[in-house]
Amino acid sequence: MRRASPPSLPRCGRSAVAQDSPKGGIVLPFLLVTLIWSSTWIVIRDQLGGVPASWSVCYRFLVAGIAMAAFARLRGVPLRLPREGYAFAALLGLAQFVLNFNFVYRAEQHLTSGVVATVYAMLLIPNSILAWIAFRQPVSRAFIAGSVIAVAGIVLLLVREYRAAPVSPDAVLLGVAFSVAGLLSASAANIMQGMQVARRLPMVAVLAWAMLIGSAGDALYALATAGPPVVDMRPAYLLGIGWLAIAGSVVTFPLYFGLIQRIGAGRAAYTSVLIPVIAMLISTLAEGYRWTGMALAGALLAVAGMAIALRAKAG
Repeated sequence: MRRASPPSLPRCGRSAVAQDSPKGGIVLPFLLVTLIWSSTWIVIRDQLGGVPASWSVCYRFLVAGIAMAAFARLRGVPLRLPREGYAFAALLGLAQFVLNFNFVYRAEQHLTSGVVATVYAMLLIPNSILAWIAFRQPVSRAFIAGSVIAVAGIVLLLVREYRAAPVSPDAVLLGVAFSVAGLLSASAANIMQGMQVARRLPMVAVLAWAMLIGSAGDALYALATAGPPVVDMRPAYLLGIGWLAIAGSVVTFPLYFGLIQRIGAGRAAYTSVLIPVIAMLISTLAEGYRWTGMALAGALLAVAGMAIALRAKAG
C-alpha cells in the first residue's frame, strides 16, 4: 500500500525491468506498480476479522523482510550496514511498517478500502509541506491550488461516507482519524528518504532490515494489545499475506525505484492519481460501494486536484 513519491530518493540500483528498452522500462513497471498497489487495499480488507490487525501486519512484513533480504542477496547487495544504517532502518521501520500500516488496517475496519486509498492519494501534500520545512524545497502556487481541489474532493467523499456508511458516524470519524494518522506516518517515512544517511545506504538492504525490525515492533505491539499470535488458516488469508508481502512490497519497491531513476520522482508519482481510481472501482465490485452524485463529484475533484498538483511538482 504506499503510495506517492518522496521528495528525493537515494539510488538503489536498477531493477531488471528498468534495464529493458525505454518503452518497456517505463510503461511496464508503471502499470505493474499501479495495478498491484491498487489491489492491495481490498486484500487488506480480507485480512481483518478473525486475526487482530497488528498480527496481520506483523505476518506481512515478516514474510516481506525475509523475501527482501533474499532478493538483496540474489542481487549481490550486502545486508551488513554501518551502525547509523541500522538506526535509520529502525526509524524507517517504525514509521512505515509499524505506525503507518497499523493505522491503515484499522482505518479499513471503519471505511471502505477505496475511500482509504483515496485519502492516501493525498500523500504528496504532507510530503511537500514536510520537505519545505526540512529541506526548504519550494512549493508552487499551482501545487497549492491542486492540493486545495483534491482536499475538497476528499471532503465530499468523506461526507458521503459519513451519511451513508452502514456503521455509526463515530466509527466513520474514527476511520478518518486512523487514515490521517497513517498518512502522516507514511509521509514521515517518505521524508526520511531525503536525508543524507539514506543516500549513503543500499536501499534494498535498508528495506529488508526496516521490514524485519518493523515486524518485530508489530509483534510486540500485538502481544501487548491483542495477546498471543492468532493465525487464520483460510487459503484466502494466507494467499493474501503472500500477495501483500511479495507483490505489494518486494516486487513493487524495486520497480518503483527503477521508474524514479528513468523518469523522475514527480512523474513516477502519477501512480498515486491512478491507484485510488482503480481501488474505488474494485471497492464498487467487491464491497458494494454505492456511488452518489456527491461521491462521484468528490472522486473527480480528488483525481483532478492531484493531477494538477503532481503536474506542478513534476514541472
